[in-house]
Amino acid sequence: MSTPDPADIFRIEAAELLEQMEQGLLDLEHRLDDRNLVDAVFRALHTLKGSGAMFGFDRLAAFTHHCETAFDRVRKGLAEATPELVSAVLDARDHMRALVEDPTSENTDEENYLLERLQAAVSEAGPAPVLPSVASPAVAESGVPTTWRIRFGLPENTLVNGTNPLSFLDELRAMGECRVVLDRSALPPLEKLDPTALYVTWDVTLTTSKSRADIEDVFLFVMDDMTLDIEELGDSETRPNAAAPAAVIAEPPPMTAVTEPKAERQAPDTSAKPVSDAADPKLRRKVESVRVPAERLDELMDRVGELVIVQSRLQQIAAGSSDIGLRTVSEEMERLCSELRVTMMVLRMVPVATLFDRYRRLVHDLQRDTGKKIELSTDGESTEMDKTVIERLADPLVHLVRNAADHGLEPIEARLAAGKPEAGSIRLSARQTGGEVIISVTDDGRGIDRAKVRAKAEAAGLIQAGATIPDQELLQLIFQPGFSTASSVTNLSGRGVGMDVVKKAIESLHGSIDVASRPGEGSTVSLRIPLTLAIIDGLLVRVGEGHYVIPLPAVEECIEISQEEDLRSRGRAFLSLRDTLVPFIRLRELFATGTKPDRYQKMVVVSTGEERVGLIVDQIIGHHQTVIKSMSKLHDDVTTFSGATILGDGSVALILDVINLVSLGQEQEARLRAIA
Repeated sequence: MSTPDPADIFRIEAAELLEQMEQGLLDLEHRLDDRNLVDAVFRALHTLKGSGAMFGFDRLAAFTHHCETAFDRVRKGLAEATPELVSAVLDARDHMRALVEDPTSENTDEENYLLERLQAAVSEAGPAPVLPSVASPAVAESGVPTTWRIRFGLPENTLVNGTNPLSFLDELRAMGECRVVLDRSALPPLEKLDPTALYVTWDVTLTTSKSRADIEDVFLFVMDDMTLDIEELGDSETRPNAAAPAAVIAEPPPMTAVTEPKAERQAPDTSAKPVSDAADPKLRRKVESVRVPAERLDELMDRVGELVIVQSRLQQIAAGSSDIGLRTVSEEMERLCSELRVTMMVLRMVPVATLFDRYRRLVHDLQRDTGKKIELSTDGESTEMDKTVIERLADPLVHLVRNAADHGLEPIEARLAAGKPEAGSIRLSARQTGGEVIISVTDDGRGIDRAKVRAKAEAAGLIQAGATIPDQELLQLIFQPGFSTASSVTNLSGRGVGMDVVKKAIESLHGSIDVASRPGEGSTVSLRIPLTLAIIDGLLVRVGEGHYVIPLPAVEECIEISQEEDLRSRGRAFLSLRDTLVPFIRLRELFATGTKPDRYQKMVVVSTGEERVGLIVDQIIGHHQTVIKSMSKLHDDVTTFSGATILGDGSVALILDVINLVSLGQEQEARLRAIA
């Protein structure tokens, strides 16, 4: 197995830090006096700067230093957090992300523009530091110099983890006059030396105008795992000789806190540094977790799927055998496969909060672009979905949120005239129902202008002039390619491609879209998405000579239909079920199997959201763990099936897309009625 590139490892950690930074800044925008948020943003900036320098991302480290300096002033009470500062650092964060992706990128004009914005924001927040050019970050401050003795030691696995100890010494040297003494007393004999381990410690004498807190900040992101002793020696009279070399290798008296064997080292003095975030139980759980590349999870999921298919084959062989031992092994294998499948699905599940958090920044930028005040709220963030589904939902939801902000919400003057609050509301919500999740985007704006939608549709030839169509069908026209009710093209909308993209993306996930809108009150777009696209529980049925799988979460009940009931229902599309008329579809006729029906037909009652529909089949075989296999590109236009699966005997069964199947059946029934 090849060793992962350290730069790739850093990019993963940097992405997490940038995400933490963005969420912290967006929270800080609403709570400017929250010291904890200021500290959280500062820690993310400081860690990103230090880690970037260690892994060779020098431009990133230099640029990030300026934002860190600004937040350091706020943290120390020398300036106040302002909306302008938050906005400037948010834009700077985007540039940091670009430098993480391409460390060789040189966009001096953009960097200078961002630094000018940062300088202006800091100036408005209070007495401003002089922000230098990108190439030469300043670190010294005016004040009375003080001499400090700093003794520190790092964990033995420091080098393995990619940390460069020299970066700490470089930061200390940049603070003032510095003398460094290396302690080698803990080095083992050559035959016992591990070349990847760190055995040395350092004794530093530093004269600087910086405070103890500034010195501690140098070690902020490794402080929990190291030993650190900072002692104030006095003023500039005790500073090291300026003519002395900056670093001297010597063997001073051993430091008890650093040079003793690892098992006997004393805990660092917590009175001289901030309380560690590791005391937070949530953060401790993060430390105990293991980061696994997403592609490995996908590969493992594929293996589990193949194992389920093999287990199905074993079950079929055992069912036709009189060998008790074989049947026992088959049942045990089935139990283990089921448990492994459930465990694997849990591993792939992530909360919807990871998706919703992305749109806080989007709404922040939309306020600036539209000139509207927008409040974003979320509900059901703990609802979990397959990570693949989450990733593929990101872009469709971007279009829906942008559409709600641009088309849905009125300008401030119009809202006030209508008696609405000045700030418009966009709400993201998620809830699980059976084997699917419903994600809704709701706004309290003007609603969809049905007259304008109809006029645009008639002009585009989508419907005939004056034709009567159901309201839901009319609202669904907004998802047609090239359809837009915007009067002009802007940087947000007007080209008629956004909602079309949403529809295609949701259909590729085997989901559906519902639209509800009330004039003057707002609109809601609801996405019905399956929990997972990998393995589902299904009901295996036979229609004619073919086998099909109905997703089990959609199944409500199964009913046997006698020949008499079957004959009575001929010519009708409804069956009385407990004094309720249930529409049904004969799959044998819909699929044109050309076979005679079985003596006793079965009806599988499925739910399609608001209504119940019966599917008439020849035989119900039973529960089936269904490994979803994608269909070929040649079958892209076949909407009645969401995929296929391999049965135990090696044959293929198609997986029914219940919603599209019912829609097709209703269209066919309508055509037959029109002919009659």
